[in-house]
Amino acid sequence: MKFIADLHIHSKFSRATSRDMTFDNLAYWAKVKGISLVASGDFTHPEWFFLTKQKLEPAGNGFFRLRNILPPANGYLEGISLSAKDIHFILSTEISFIYSKKGKVRKIHLLILAPDFESVEKINTRLAGLGNLRSDGRPILGMDAKNFVRIVADLCPRCVVIPSHIWTPWFSLFGANSGFDSIEECFEEMTPFIFALETGLSSDPPMNWRLSALDRYALVSNSDAHSPSRLGREANVFDTDFSYKGLVEALRSRNPEKFLYTIEFFPEEGKYHYDGHRKCGVVFSPKESIAHRDLCPKCGKKLTIGVMHRVEELADREEGVKPPAKIPYKNLIPLNEIIAEALEKTAECQSVWDMYFRLIHEFGNEHRVLTEVSVADLCRFQPERVGQGIDRMRKAAVRIIPGHDGFYGKISLFEKDISEAGESGQLTLF
Repeated sequence: MKFIADLHIHSKFSRATSRDMTFDNLAYWAKVKGISLVASGDFTHPEWFFLTKQKLEPAGNGFFRLRNILPPANGYLEGISLSAKDIHFILSTEISFIYSKKGKVRKIHLLILAPDFESVEKINTRLAGLGNLRSDGRPILGMDAKNFVRIVADLCPRCVVIPSHIWTPWFSLFGANSGFDSIEECFEEMTPFIFALETGLSSDPPMNWRLSALDRYALVSNSDAHSPSRLGREANVFDTDFSYKGLVEALRSRNPEKFLYTIEFFPEEGKYHYDGHRKCGVVFSPKESIAHRDLCPKCGKKLTIGVMHRVEELADREEGVKPPAKIPYKNLIPLNEIIAEALEKTAECQSVWDMYFRLIHEFGNEHRVLTEVSVADLCRFQPERVGQGIDRMRKAAVRIIPGHDGFYGKISLFEKDISEAGESGQLTLF
């Protein structure tokens, strides 16, 4: 069965997260996006896990479905037909680890997937004595990430641990400010338990292919959504048995016939792609940062070193090298952002969402609009610039001011001098 899975989101109990992050809202938006499997998020939080057990029931395949469906609170969703079999959930959480190792403070985020409530209860019981799980949907624990992986392996070996957004500067496996230079340095003897890595919004597969040490890992992409409309901005597409076992086997095998492709941001659009100082308005490529000794030319303080710089530091392959048998990927732009640029509006304004849901009702879901519907059909809708924008995205005829120091990159599809050279797939930057 072919399906799209978004394996990393947060609940309404996480910091800086929308109150609309409820299971009903997530299910409706997943249907709009074309997603069949969504992470439950935050199973370590006692209140959210209580709601999870009340709202979800086992589907018999290691996934979960809604016991009942409430009418949508958002008027745009009222015309969306939704049944319990349409959307399934997988139990998940993300945990932040802050600890000292080898004389340096480490800050690592790990994503955990679980096959059943019993496994979650074992993990939560063990962790409750190690930190305050009520403090945040993504709790902070002061323990070595390696020791946590050992706990999971001992308590519930069917669980999956995936290092989150592995290149983000502040909280990640390879983060410039608090990470490691290798997976083995972090997890030591527990490294064999790790078989998948989350690339994050600011990197895409080709950037990760530059490290031969990552060849044996599945590279997954997820939205890390903090509001329902952000679901699926990055995701994974599988053609395998629709079950927890089938999903895990597809990840372990890295078989392109089962793990079809990942859905990616253009990585330049991510918040930490380039180096920079947002307060000073400084944006640097890695080479420019090195020329300035990683210091801001305006204030003299150290720049926030981005993902591209960190990849350059650790890479042992030249840019453009594609190792054999790699999972393909597609760079996409969220549909509301394309519409917003076409209409010259903000991405969250009413006229943009009006157009967005016209397209959803006509063509089925966002993923289909972005990847399958013909440009001729899209251009039947006025203004034609929306269809033209989607066509340019498919050809990678885009320009982007790279994201840096916590600011998303600014993407442009309608610059006057964007040429058809974009059809080659080459991305040009301002």
